[in-house]
Amino acid sequence: MAAESVFVFDACALIAILENEPGADMVAQLLQEPANRCLIHAVSACEVYYDLYRRGSVDEADTLAAIFAEYGLELVETLPSDLWRTAGNLKAEWRRVSLADCFALALAIREKGALVTSDHHELDPIAKAEVCPIRFIR
Repeated sequence: MAAESVFVFDACALIAILENEPGADMVAQLLQEPANRCLIHAVSACEVYYDLYRRGSVDEADTLAAIFAEYGLELVETLPSDLWRTAGNLKAEWRRVSLADCFALALAIREKGALVTSDHHELDPIAKAEVCPIRFIR
């Protein structure tokens, strides 16, 4: 599968579509394209879960796995050593990047895909360094 057809979503990208925030249209386009393989790591899924739960959307949080399936989003729940080591290396090198985003980046690197995010604050330097392709939704 070509690198441009694999997309790893971080929490803010999924929250954008769930909460109809700016950038939701780009997220929807990526998810709806049949040629795309769309992934989210369990650590990012946890961020989406606790964000929804904290906002009072407990029912939506509790059906998150079904929501992912509805969007055609693969939930990656494994944590092989190459993934956690890469995430740890990224966190050590890019200290300002959240650990959850380091897992999303590590998954994008492993799958030879692009990270989908809205988080310019933490990820602009990584995009500039070309650590992996990053698709900003806004």
